[in-house]
This record gives sequence, structure tokens and C-alpha cells, in this order.
Amino acid sequence: MIGFIVAGLIIGALARLIKPGRQNLGILATLLLGLAGSVIGGTIANLLDTGDIFELNVLGFIIAVVASVLLIGIAEALTARYRRATR
Repeated sequence: MIGFIVAGLIIGALARLIKPGRQNLGILATLLLGLAGSVIGGTIANLLDTGDIFELNVLGFIIAVVASVLLIGIAEALTARYRRATR
């Protein structure tokens, strides 16, 4: 479980480095989006029969980072929309 959290944090941090621009996300949001991305990556890798959902493999890691980048983009869009609506 601790390894899963550490992997999620690393994946989230990599996704933030890959995504251009400044992200207004804290460490907790980065961790949660990284965990969500790693679950998505593990699930897709499992569906492709490259390994178990909780097993770290190259394809699952790459998909997890891509999914986290997309999730960060979605989170940024939602927070920007919320901020504009509350003004």
C-alpha cells in the first residue's frame, strides 16, 4: 500500500513536469491525481494482459503518466471554471 502511494506521488509529479504551464495544484491533489492515473494505467495494462493492476510494468507506468497528465488538465479546467463562476 505504501508503495502504491509512493508510485502515485511519483507519477503525479512526473505528470506535472510533463504538462506545460503552471498548475495551481497542491501536493495532495498531485498525489490523488497520480493515484487515479496509476489505477487507470494498471487497469488498462491488465486489460491488455501485460500484468496485474498492482504490478509495476513499463506499459502500465507510461499509461499511468499519460492518464495523470489528462487528469491534471481536467482538474485545472474545472478549477478555472469554478473560479470564474464565483467571481
